[in-house]
Amino acid sequence: MANPACLELHPHPVRAGDLDHPDELRVDLDPVPGVEWPQIVEVARVVHATLTDPGLVGWPKTSGSRGIHVLVRIEQRWTFDEVRRAALALAREVERRAPGIATSKWWKEERHGVFVDYNQNAKDRTVTSAYSVRPKPDARVSAPVTWQELDTCDPSDFTLWTMPKRFAKVGDRHAGIDAAPQSLEPLLALSASQEAAGQGDAPRPPHYKKGAGSRGGRRLQPHRGPARQRASGCRRSR
Repeated sequence: MANPACLELHPHPVRAGDLDHPDELRVDLDPVPGVEWPQIVEVARVVHATLTDPGLVGWPKTSGSRGIHVLVRIEQRWTFDEVRRAALALAREVERRAPGIATSKWWKEERHGVFVDYNQNAKDRTVTSAYSVRPKPDARVSAPVTWQELDTCDPSDFTLWTMPKRFAKVGDRHAGIDAAPQSLEPLLALSASQEAAGQGDAPRPPHYKKGAGSRGGRRLQPHRGPARQRASGCRRSR
């Protein structure tokens, strides 16, 4: 990694032996500008409760920037589309439980509070690994923490200089993550109930194919209606 001058590490959620079936569902809590750390932690608590209710275990870590990641180790039985579908269901449930502070809306102009980014589970998407150093002035590190620590820590506590001492003192907070891979069935059941209530697929990154649950034509950004879309098109030469 040093030879290509790689600072951040962004692993894919798959193992080398099976590149089509993820072993990790990733919950990426991405705050909109102006949202402070306490509100991000509050949304993380809602994520924790939403996972705990059906018996799932999430492993939190600071992102090394402004957000929080929660990792869920899963059995390698489901495709990327199925894992993303489960993540979308989770995001919508978190928004339902905490509508004032959390959102599952993909388009930035529709977001508020903390965005639960389900699309980080789309194929070829990555998030920063645990212990990765981020390109920040204080060289922050994406730090595994316990749920109890999350309530009292600050992202600036974990840096290139402080992490070795912390690791020597408390060890790897994610050491047990691989011990018991979990089933996605509870979240897929939640997704099925949401779909039955009329919630189909949600927007994907622009270059991704439309999902099986998508309905209607091309999905435009809220600020780009049909008239503006036509106006911005290239003229055909005569």
